Amino acid sequence: MFLSLGLIFFLGVIGGIGFEKIKIPKIIWYLILGVLLGPSVFNILSEDLLNISAVLRQIALVLILTRSGLSLDLNSLKKVGISAILMCFVPACFEIIGIVIFAPILLHISYLEAFLLGSVLAAVSPAIVVPRMIQLKEKGYGKTIPEFIMAGASCDDIFVIVLFYSFKSLLSSQKLNPIQILQIPSSILFGILVGCIIGIIISKIYNKINNFTSYKIIILIGISFLFIFLENILKPYLAFSSLLAIIIMAIWIKIRNKDQAKKIQAGYNQLWQGFEILLFVLVGCATDITYALSKDGAILLGLLFIGLIFRSIGVALCIVGTSFNLKEKIYIIISYLPKATVQASIGGIALSEGLSCGALVLTAAVISILVTAPIGAIAMDLTYKKLLPYDPLSDTNNI
Repeated sequence: MFLSLGLIFFLGVIGGIGFEKIKIPKIIWYLILGVLLGPSVFNILSEDLLNISAVLRQIALVLILTRSGLSLDLNSLKKVGISAILMCFVPACFEIIGIVIFAPILLHISYLEAFLLGSVLAAVSPAIVVPRMIQLKEKGYGKTIPEFIMAGASCDDIFVIVLFYSFKSLLSSQKLNPIQILQIPSSILFGILVGCIIGIIISKIYNKINNFTSYKIIILIGISFLFIFLENILKPYLAFSSLLAIIIMAIWIKIRNKDQAKKIQAGYNQLWQGFEILLFVLVGCATDITYALSKDGAILLGLLFIGLIFRSIGVALCIVGTSFNLKEKIYIIISYLPKATVQASIGGIALSEGLSCGALVLTAAVISILVTAPIGAIAMDLTYKKLLPYDPLSDTNNI
């Protein structure tokens, strides 16, 4: 296992730096590295590591959601108006609808499996989008557009992950009944309630240990793991969304103390750098390349583009009536194309839980990352000067 981890981190960092120098997102290299080290090619990685990959992916998901909650600025969301709120869920809903319409026809899967597949593919990638939006603000491009996109992208992930776990729960039971359907809103409400209560308590504890950021990070991670344990224990008796509780807890910490939240988020960002490599390599390792290159893989690629068309229509509808001009609207649509982190985090869950559509869902997740992450990133980098307004006074390079 130590040899496997050493290879993953060493080759991951070296290759990632090389890919970034040629303007390709480093996560693409991590996926390729996973394929090369995994059973599909050289089969180098330890089986012990592969056996705990589901747990490692869940830890990565906890880090992603906590970072999203700590970075979510509700005041910015209010400032940019109703369109920003619509961007949090409407594009994802449109993409899911497009996949639910076409996936059963093209892939011969059930509608419930199509909903699960759609919820995996529907998230935009803050890992690709957010750093670019920060750069645009620093360079003086886009006025309010970077904030508008960042706010929507952060919420988009949260919304899609909650949907994914709801559909997975329904699919795991193999049958639909009114009680199970009612469990979805009850798990959401209970998750919000627990997240609010613990968030308030944690904020008060944090005020007592004001100068110990590392302790705060450890406490937050520990409570997040306890939420997941609590969900598993309560499953037979009460529906509870541990992931939603984690998000809400993080949002409350941000509301109660922005300065503390910023420091904690910086710590989580450091942790994520290592887990990002591990997550994407393990996802690449679990991918069946022969399946991805088969006829079904080609169909999945076509389905991905259908979903992106529906997503783009959803984005366009969200920004109808705004003050953005045509060029700015085109850029916003482009910025909502890349997929990466969420697909890597939840793409393999259906397979690890033994669902019949598991291999299909994981392959779709990997294809979506390999195609949309570089295309979206390169498109954003090449078009912002042509499509977005420039304000010299906002350019921090001139200060």
